[in-house]
Amino acid sequence: MAVVSSSTSYIAPAAERMYRQSNLLGEWKGSWTANGQAVSFKVVNIRGAAATVEYTHNGRTERGIGQVNGSTIDFGAVTLGTKNGKNAVLLFSAGGGKASAVLEKQAPPASESNLAGSWAGYSGENDMSASFRVLSVNGKQAQVSVTNNGITRTGTGLVYDNVIMFEQTQLSTKDGKSGTVIYQINNKSYSVPVNKLPAAV
Repeated sequence: MAVVSSSTSYIAPAAERMYRQSNLLGEWKGSWTANGQAVSFKVVNIRGAAATVEYTHNGRTERGIGQVNGSTIDFGAVTLGTKNGKNAVLLFSAGGGKASAVLEKQAPPASESNLAGSWAGYSGENDMSASFRVLSVNGKQAQVSVTNNGITRTGTGLVYDNVIMFEQTQLSTKDGKSGTVIYQINNKSYSVPVNKLPAAV
């Protein structure tokens, strides 16, 4: 399955530790403090110092590349900043005019929660077992634990619709019950059918 590379984020570990740049990812909605008009700012992904963004105001949406600077993103005349990943401030400054808005991060679509849980399966075809645990999904990121050939790796995977990518492994599901884990080993891909395990009570 081909996954569009523009959907992926690369956040340098040092920048993440210092500024928690992954907090910026997601859709932010709110209103300008002066006139109460709706405004939204969506951070689709972050690649180093560049962020793909969508800025909607006055019924128009501008799409483009913003500049990531620590825990803020500059896009044209606006700057988005957040400290906690839940609330953000949007500042507008152009031609002597200034405005500010308070925004809240929107909850991710319910479909992403289909991915959360423990997935396991076995493929007799290539004699491989798969274990892929999705501990939590937050917007475009997921905390995962993946076991392959007895080696377990944990970390942050990237969410794209109903797919999670983590290092050389990918989990996809359409219904939240069964799915496929694909391992990339050297230059070969191995596919293992998996099922979501019942949640422990």
